[in-house]
Amino acid sequence: MKIANTGAWILFVSRRFARVDGRGKNALTSFLASAGIAFGVMTLIVVMAVMNGFQSGYIESILELSSFHIRSFPVSQTETAALADFLKNNPSVRSFSPFAEAQALSVGKSGRQEAAFIRFVPENILERDEGFARQITLFAGRFDLSGGRVVIGSRLARILGVGVGDRVNLLALSGSSDTDLLSASRVFTVSGIFSCAYSDINASFMFFSLDTAKKLSVSPLCYGIKLYKTRQDGRFIRSLQKALPNIRAASWRTYNKSFFGALKTEKNVLMMLVFIIFVVVAVNIFNAMRRMIFERREEISVLSALGAKPFHIQAVFLMQGLLIGLGGAVPGLLLGMLISVRMESVFFIISKTMYYIQYALAFLFNPASLAFLTENSMFMFYAQIPARMFFGETAVITLFGILSALVSSYAASKHILTLSIAEVLRYE
Repeated sequence: MKIANTGAWILFVSRRFARVDGRGKNALTSFLASAGIAFGVMTLIVVMAVMNGFQSGYIESILELSSFHIRSFPVSQTETAALADFLKNNPSVRSFSPFAEAQALSVGKSGRQEAAFIRFVPENILERDEGFARQITLFAGRFDLSGGRVVIGSRLARILGVGVGDRVNLLALSGSSDTDLLSASRVFTVSGIFSCAYSDINASFMFFSLDTAKKLSVSPLCYGIKLYKTRQDGRFIRSLQKALPNIRAASWRTYNKSFFGALKTEKNVLMMLVFIIFVVVAVNIFNAMRRMIFERREEISVLSALGAKPFHIQAVFLMQGLLIGLGGAVPGLLLGMLISVRMESVFFIISKTMYYIQYALAFLFNPASLAFLTENSMFMFYAQIPARMFFGETAVITLFGILSALVSSYAASKHILTLSIAEVLRYE
């Protein structure tokens, strides 16, 4: 039998079986199996999209405001000039800027004290680094670092009890041997209060100008480099070390390594838990296929007697498994993408639904509490999280939904290879 004729025969027999199975108990079983796959694909796509959006705010804030993509450490003016020339002519570099950093014990109003992370950056950092400007949001004042001014995080400002125009003192400051550890004269005026998606930055960061770093004798000076493609950090470091072997460089993966690892572990565990849905659906498909094959012993025997080979008959049931998988994975993919795109509307509906359910229950059992009922504000917070779908993850989830049906059908149809045709024809 030619391959083309074999495929046409398998498709014909599969359609005939599917037409018969479109009614009665087998139809309900197939529908429930496809519905289970659709629910699993939809749920996993939505969960991953929300998780990606939730984590991306943290990760982007850390990369743009704190760690950069690459940090390089020139130790002389010659190396600094050579590094600047290399970065200007490199098409992979989105932006770069010098910076210095230190740690300090900051003192605000009424002697309130809090540890702070000090970052010294160029005064025009917002103009030269669009990623920095995109991630930072000013709650009050303006981003002005000139004349000994400072911009601090919103939570840190609240802890110190300061606002725009107030003064903060860096009582204790880390640095080289030229830096005074303790001083009561390091007093700066707050020009702005910022916020970003990562609360730890809001609770600890202070931004000063590089001129202030020189006055405070803070060193050494580093270069923060941002790439167009974050994942190419390793390749960029190799090219940098090849061109300038004396300059040390470190990737963003080195900084906040435990935090990024925790986010990845959280995402993998969540993905594994939701994948259990596919395991349950696969078991149901396996049992349904075994029962279907048992009920079709006579048809299988007749097909074998007419010359069909066992693996051809097995392919018929694999085709049915493929149709079940596609019938669940494709609608699940479309629903998951639709919900992810319209996440704000979904959480709005959930918020209203939960409120009216609580209202109805309170009206029936405790009318006196109706005046105190309000909508859950957390749903509005979740609605503001941007859902982000990555092609690779979405494709893997969809393929896994299809493969779960195929693998179950294959495992169930292996019984065909051991079926004794003569025995079936004799007793059936």
